[in-house]
Amino acid sequence: MTGSTRIGVVFPQTEIGGDRGAVREYVAAVAELGYTHIAVYDHVLGADPSVHRDWKGPYDVNSTFLEPFVLFGYLAALTSLELVTSIVILPQRQTVLVAKQSATLDLLCEGRLRLGVGLGWNAVEYEALGADFSNRGERVGEQVELLRKLWTQRSVTFSGNYETVTGAGIAPLPIQRPIPVWFGGSQKSALRRIGRLADGWFPMMEPGPELTEAIATVHEAAVGAGRDPSALGMEGRTSVGNASQDAIAEKVAAWRAAGATHVSLNTMRANLTSVDQHIAALAAASVCLAE
Repeated sequence: MTGSTRIGVVFPQTEIGGDRGAVREYVAAVAELGYTHIAVYDHVLGADPSVHRDWKGPYDVNSTFLEPFVLFGYLAALTSLELVTSIVILPQRQTVLVAKQSATLDLLCEGRLRLGVGLGWNAVEYEALGADFSNRGERVGEQVELLRKLWTQRSVTFSGNYETVTGAGIAPLPIQRPIPVWFGGSQKSALRRIGRLADGWFPMMEPGPELTEAIATVHEAAVGAGRDPSALGMEGRTSVGNASQDAIAEKVAAWRAAGATHVSLNTMRANLTSVDQHIAALAAASVCLAE
C-alpha cells in the first residue's frame, strides 16, 4: 500500500455478516492482500418498517449485523489485523460492560483494538436497550472518561452525572492502557468533543471544503483543551466495487493529502452478492494502491 497512511477495509456486515464461512474467507483474504485493519459497523437491533411506517433509516430489521465485540473475539484467533469498531454506539450500552468487553478483547488480540464510539441515530434501538436517546451527547464524554479510568486503574471510584463506580475495577487490565478511543460524528458539537477527548476520528464527509472546516473545528477544540491536534488520528473512507482503479487511487490520495492517518475501503452497497466478489473488488483496489 502506498505511503504511510494505513489502508484497511470495512467489513460488509449487511452482505456477508450471517455466513460464518464467508467471514473466515473474507478476513483471511483481507490480510493476504496486505490491508492493515478491519472496521466494523454496529447495530444491535433493526426496526421493522411495517411497524414504524415512517421509517427512513438505511438499515432495518432485515439488515444483518454481527455484534462487534463477539465478532472480534472470534477474529482475534484468526488474524493479526487491527480490529476497529467504526463505531460502537456507546450511550446505548453500559459503560462498565464496554470497558470489560474491550479490555478482554484487547488482551485476546494482543493490543490491536481501536475502539471507535459514537452516538448513533436509531431511537428505536435506544428504546429497546433501555437507554435515553435524548441525552446521549451529554453522556458520551463522561462514559469515555470512565472507560479510560477502568482501563488504567486497579480500583476506580467515580461519581458523575450519569455514571457511578465505588471502589471497583476490572481484571485483567488491557494491554493498551488506555485503549485508543476514536469518535464519529459530524455536528459542530461532535467535532468539538472530538478535539477535546478523542485519540482520533472518523470524518463523515469527503475531502474538500467541508472536511477542511471540520478539521479546523477539531483542531481549535484540541488546542483549547491543551492538547496537540497533530497527535489526533483521522480515518477516511471510500467506496469501492463499482469504482475504477484510478478513482479509488485518487480518493485515497485525496484523503492522504487531507492528513488522514488511516483509510478504509468500503465494498458495501456496491451490488456485490458474494464474498468472492467483495474479495475481488479489494484485490483490484490493492493493485492500484501498491507502491
